[in-house]
Amino acid sequence: QVQLVESGGGLVQAGDSLRLSCAASGRTSDISAMGWFRQAPEKEREFVATISSNGGATYYANSVKGRFSISRDNAKNTFYLQMNSLKPEDTAVYYCATRPHPVIATSAYDYPYWGQGTQVTVSS
Repeated sequence: QVQLVESGGGLVQAGDSLRLSCAASGRTSDISAMGWFRQAPEKEREFVATISSNGGATYYANSVKGRFSISRDNAKNTFYLQMNSLKPEDTAVYYCATRPHPVIATSAYDYPYWGQGTQVTVSS
Protein backbone atom coordinates (compact mmCIF):
# COMPACT_ATOMS: atom_id res chain seq x y z
CA GLN A 1 0.00 0.00 0.00
CA VAL A 2 0.94 3.62 -0.50
CA GLN A 3 0.07 6.54 1.74
CA LEU A 4 0.00 10.11 0.46
CA VAL A 5 -0.28 13.18 2.67
CA GLU A 6 -0.78 16.64 1.20
CA SER A 7 0.10 19.88 2.95
CA GLY A 8 0.52 23.54 2.16
CA GLY A 9 -3.02 24.61 1.39
CA GLY A 10 -4.58 27.73 2.82
CA LEU A 11 -6.41 30.99 2.22
CA VAL A 12 -4.65 33.50 -0.03
CA GLN A 13 -5.53 36.50 -2.13
CA ALA A 14 -5.65 36.61 -5.89
CA GLY A 15 -2.16 36.96 -7.33
CA ASP A 16 -0.49 35.22 -4.39
CA SER A 17 1.50 31.99 -4.48
CA LEU A 18 1.31 28.70 -2.62
CA ARG A 19 3.39 25.53 -2.69
CA LEU A 20 1.64 22.25 -2.04
CA SER A 21 3.61 19.23 -0.89
CA CYS A 22 2.75 15.56 -1.06
CA ALA A 23 4.69 13.10 1.09
CA ALA A 24 4.55 9.49 -0.06
CA SER A 25 5.29 6.42 2.02
CA GLY A 26 4.69 2.71 1.95
CA ARG A 27 5.33 0.39 -0.99
CA THR A 28 7.95 2.44 -2.83
CA SER A 29 7.75 0.27 -5.95
CA ASP A 30 4.23 1.66 -6.49
CA ILE A 31 5.36 5.28 -6.18
CA SER A 32 6.16 6.23 -9.74
CA ALA A 33 4.48 8.84 -11.94
CA MET A 34 2.28 11.21 -10.01
CA GLY A 35 -0.39 13.79 -10.56
CA TRP A 36 -2.22 16.64 -8.93
CA PHE A 37 -5.97 16.97 -9.27
CA ARG A 38 -8.50 19.37 -7.80
CA GLN A 39 -12.19 19.44 -7.05
CA ALA A 40 -14.25 22.56 -6.54
CA PRO A 41 -17.65 22.48 -4.81
CA GLU A 42 -20.32 20.87 -6.98
CA LYS A 43 -17.81 20.18 -9.73
CA GLU A 44 -16.10 17.02 -10.89
CA ARG A 45 -12.52 16.27 -9.99
CA GLU A 46 -10.22 17.67 -12.68
CA PHE A 47 -6.66 17.10 -13.74
CA VAL A 48 -4.10 19.78 -12.88
CA ALA A 49 -0.59 18.46 -13.57
CA THR A 50 1.42 15.27 -13.85
CA ILE A 51 5.10 14.31 -13.71
CA SER A 52 6.91 11.17 -14.78
CA SER A 53 8.85 8.97 -12.39
CA ASN A 54 12.22 10.56 -13.20
CA GLY A 55 10.83 14.08 -13.49
CA GLY A 56 11.79 14.31 -17.13
CA ALA A 57 8.24 14.72 -18.44
CA THR A 58 5.49 17.00 -17.19
CA TYR A 59 2.09 18.00 -18.48
CA TYR A 60 -0.38 20.65 -17.34
CA ALA A 61 -4.01 21.50 -17.75
CA ASN A 62 -4.46 24.53 -19.98
CA SER A 63 -6.07 26.42 -17.11
CA VAL A 64 -2.86 26.34 -15.05
CA LYS A 65 -0.16 26.24 -17.73
CA GLY A 66 2.40 28.96 -17.16
CA ARG A 67 1.27 29.56 -13.58
CA PHE A 68 1.73 26.17 -11.87
CA SER A 69 4.83 24.01 -11.75
CA ILE A 70 5.05 20.37 -10.70
CA SER A 71 8.25 18.84 -9.34
CA ARG A 72 9.50 15.96 -7.24
CA ASP A 73 12.32 14.97 -4.92
CA ASN A 74 12.65 11.21 -5.27
CA ALA A 75 15.20 11.00 -2.47
CA LYS A 76 12.50 12.28 -0.12
CA ASN A 77 9.53 10.67 -1.89
CA THR A 78 7.96 14.10 -1.90
CA PHE A 79 6.14 15.89 -4.70
CA TYR A 80 5.33 19.53 -5.08
CA LEU A 81 2.95 21.86 -6.85
CA GLN A 82 4.12 25.45 -7.01
CA MET A 83 1.14 27.68 -7.71
CA ASN A 84 1.74 31.28 -8.77
CA SER A 85 -0.60 34.07 -9.82
CA LEU A 86 -3.49 32.33 -8.12
CA LYS A 87 -7.01 33.17 -9.22
CA PRO A 88 -10.35 32.75 -7.42
CA GLU A 89 -11.23 29.99 -9.89
CA ASP A 90 -8.29 27.97 -8.53
CA THR A 91 -10.24 27.52 -5.30
CA ALA A 92 -10.67 23.79 -4.70
CA VAL A 93 -9.53 20.81 -2.69
CA TYR A 94 -6.24 19.67 -4.20
CA TYR A 95 -5.32 15.99 -4.26
CA CYS A 96 -2.06 14.28 -5.07
CA ALA A 97 -2.07 10.82 -6.57
CA THR A 98 0.48 8.28 -7.68
CA ARG A 99 0.56 5.20 -9.90
CA PRO A 100 2.94 2.25 -10.25
CA HIS A 101 3.89 3.25 -13.81
CA PRO A 102 6.65 5.67 -14.84
CA VAL A 103 4.80 7.57 -17.58
CA ILE A 104 2.58 10.58 -17.06
CA ALA A 105 -1.20 10.26 -17.04
CA THR A 106 -4.03 12.78 -16.98
CA SER A 107 -7.00 10.60 -16.06
CA ALA A 108 -7.96 10.07 -12.43
CA TYR A 109 -8.76 6.46 -13.30
CA ASP A 110 -5.05 5.83 -13.93
CA TYR A 111 -4.13 6.55 -10.31
CA PRO A 112 -4.87 3.93 -7.65
CA TYR A 113 -3.40 5.86 -4.73
CA TRP A 114 -4.72 9.18 -3.44
CA GLY A 115 -4.12 11.60 -0.62
CA GLN A 116 -6.85 13.06 1.55
CA GLY A 117 -6.68 16.49 -0.07
CA THR A 118 -5.78 19.99 1.04
CA GLN A 119 -8.01 23.04 0.71
CA VAL A 120 -6.86 26.01 -1.35
CA THR A 121 -9.03 29.12 -1.20
CA VAL A 122 -8.24 32.19 -3.29
CA SER A 123 -10.11 35.36 -2.46
CA SER A 124 -10.64 38.15 -4.96
